[in-house]
Amino acid sequence: MESTFDLLTLALLRGISPRATRELLSRGPLASTLARAGDHADLLGPRAIEALRAGAARRAAEAETLAARRLGIEIVGCDEDRYPQWLRRTCTPPLALWVKGTLVPDEAEVSVAVVGSRAASPLGLAFARRLADELASAGLVVVSGLARGIDSAAHRGALDARGRTVAILGSGLDRLYPPENAALAAKVQANGAVVSEFPLGTGPLKPNFPRRNRVIAGWVRAVVVVEAGSRSGALSTARAALDEGRDVMAVPGHPSEPQAEGANRLLQDGAALVRGAADVLAELGLVQPQAREATPDDSVLRAMARDVPAGVDEIQQRSGLALPALLARLSELELGGAVLRLPGALYVRARSGAGYTRPG
Repeated sequence: MESTFDLLTLALLRGISPRATRELLSRGPLASTLARAGDHADLLGPRAIEALRAGAARRAAEAETLAARRLGIEIVGCDEDRYPQWLRRTCTPPLALWVKGTLVPDEAEVSVAVVGSRAASPLGLAFARRLADELASAGLVVVSGLARGIDSAAHRGALDARGRTVAILGSGLDRLYPPENAALAAKVQANGAVVSEFPLGTGPLKPNFPRRNRVIAGWVRAVVVVEAGSRSGALSTARAALDEGRDVMAVPGHPSEPQAEGANRLLQDGAALVRGAADVLAELGLVQPQAREATPDDSVLRAMARDVPAGVDEIQQRSGLALPALLARLSELELGGAVLRLPGALYVRARSGAGYTRPG
């Protein structure tokens, strides 16, 4: 078993590939390997060897440990019992994690990632928040990336249910991104954990986010993509999940919506379809699948004249519902076939049988 300090020392060395890291760890006790750096020139390279010989690498690890301690951050090595067990078994587990909050290492069986587009639609945001609320209410841990859009909605939904949620960052914990999510991050920390594999001072650089997505995928039992465009980072999370043998699920979106293209493609490729928390639970074998039908909601359906499209503002005025509740209910009714969404953010009650025929 390696010490967290030695793992941190190796993690802070620059230019060491994941393959080289795995090989170094297989060559015996890490402390001895680092002490005899020159014997491993095939993996370490001249700069790393010099940093180890001169003591600079050790001093860097000591400084990082002290700085983290001052900020109330724990550094958890991959050999510690607290380290997430499923993440440890991935192809390239981070050597160390920077953590604010509490780690529960054996919770992967009940952890689900809810991820999606930063530029999400109002319906997507409402659906993600409701889905995370229902999953947390069922006892699952909601994991996401604290990004704008779907990620933030997922964390908020879990918090609505007073459930546990974990945020994985693509920057150092002292360089929170996006900065406007500082209050949300504090709530996540109090009800779970905010985590990064990046040292303090690391900014939100573009190459960091695929690595962040790999950690999200390795942390959980399943990944649910709510909305994702054709180039969304959520798709890299889904690919990483498939690589690690995790379940991938997706919420269907309207074919005309660009932010639904990636999620719909996942469904075409075999991802499980999600209409609500019951589908996620059933896919994970936590409940028996049940037939789901859209239950007409009088306050919403009565606010919609048959065959006459109406906008969200008009439906809200007629129904008297708060906007988040209305958007969530419209999404549920649309997925169940009780209403149709038309171009221009218009909605219409679906006819029985043949469906709605667009005018003109």
